Amino acid sequence: MGTLMAIRSVLHFRDVGLGDVATVGGKGASLGELLRAGIRVPTGFAVTTAAFRQTVEHLTVDGESIPARVAALDPADAEGLAAATAGIRAVLESAPPPGEVIEAVTAAYAALCEECGDPALPVAVRSSATSEDSAEASFAGLQDTYLWVRGADSVLQHVRRCWASLYSVESVTYRLRRGIPETDLGMAVVVQRMVGARSSGVLFTRSPRSGDKSVVAIDASWGLGSAVVSGDVTPDSFVVSKVTGKMKRTVATKTRWHRPDPSGSGVVETDVPAELQDRPAISDDEIAELVAVARRVEGHYGCPQDIEWAVNDAGEVFLLQSRPETVWAEKDRAAKAAPAARPFDHVFNLLGGKRPSEG
Repeated sequence: MGTLMAIRSVLHFRDVGLGDVATVGGKGASLGELLRAGIRVPTGFAVTTAAFRQTVEHLTVDGESIPARVAALDPADAEGLAAATAGIRAVLESAPPPGEVIEAVTAAYAALCEECGDPALPVAVRSSATSEDSAEASFAGLQDTYLWVRGADSVLQHVRRCWASLYSVESVTYRLRRGIPETDLGMAVVVQRMVGARSSGVLFTRSPRSGDKSVVAIDASWGLGSAVVSGDVTPDSFVVSKVTGKMKRTVATKTRWHRPDPSGSGVVETDVPAELQDRPAISDDEIAELVAVARRVEGHYGCPQDIEWAVNDAGEVFLLQSRPETVWAEKDRAAKAAPAARPFDHVFNLLGGKRPSEG
C-alpha cells in the first residue's frame, strides 16, 4: 500500500483488497476483495482509519486529547468510566470533523449517488474496525450499523456515530484491561448502497451446529437481514450437501420483518403479510445460486466463510459481507494444539475414535 493510500480520507471499494485492513478495516477490505474476485456486492466506499485518527487528533474533551483521557482511566472505576466515555462520545457525535474530512466524505457520497443514478441514494453506514475479524472478534459486536441512510449530512452524522461507538464503556474497558494502546486504535466506516432486499439472511460454508465442512447452511427470511441477525424472526433453514446437492429444508412461520421506513430514511419492524408467512423466503434457484457463490468465495479465501447476503425484487443475489467462520475454526485449532501426553495415548485415543483434545 502506498503512502497516498494510507493518508486518504476515503477509498472506493474497487481500490482496496485484503491487504488494506489497516486502512479500511476488515469489512471494507473484504468487500473490496470480493469485488475484485468478481462477486456481486453493492458498491460503496470506506471512510478510512486516517480520517478517524485525524478527527480524534483534532478534537479535545475539556482541553485534553481523547487518547490521553482514555489512557488515564481506571477500568475498575465503573462510575468514572461511564462519565468519561459519555463525554467522549458526545464530543465525537457533535463536534465537526476537520474540514478536509467533511469535504472528502461529502464528495465520495456525491460520486456514489452519480454512479448509482440516484441523487439521494440510500446507503448502509457500518463500522469496520481493524481488529474486527481477528482473534479479538468479541470487540466487533460493540460497534454500530445504520441502514437506509440518505443525504451527505446524514451520512456524516452516522459516520461520527460509528466512530463514537468505539468509546462505549464496554469497548474502552476491553482495551484498558488488555493494555491495547489508544494510539494503535483504528476505526474505518463502510458506506454502501442499500439493496432493496426482498429476502436476506446469513449462510455458512460449514455447518454451524456440527462443523461439517461438506454442507452449506443457509438461514433466510423476508425483508432486511437485520431481522435475522438480531434474532427478531425464526428464519427458514436450508442445509445443502456440497457433494450431492441434496437439501434438507425447514420452512418457518415468519411473522416479523424489517423494511425501509416509508418516510425514506431508517427501518421499521412490522408484521409479515399473512400470505407470505409460511412461504419459503427464497426459491430453489436462488438457493442454488447462493450455494454456488458461497463455494466460490470459500475457494477464493481458502477457508470456511460466514456470509451475509440479500436477494432483491429482481431475484439478483448480493453478498453484503464475508468473513472467516470462527467458532469451529477455533475448535479445530484447540484440538490440534492439545496433543496426548504420550505417543501411546495418542494412538489409543485415535483407535477409540476420540479427537486428540478429548484424550
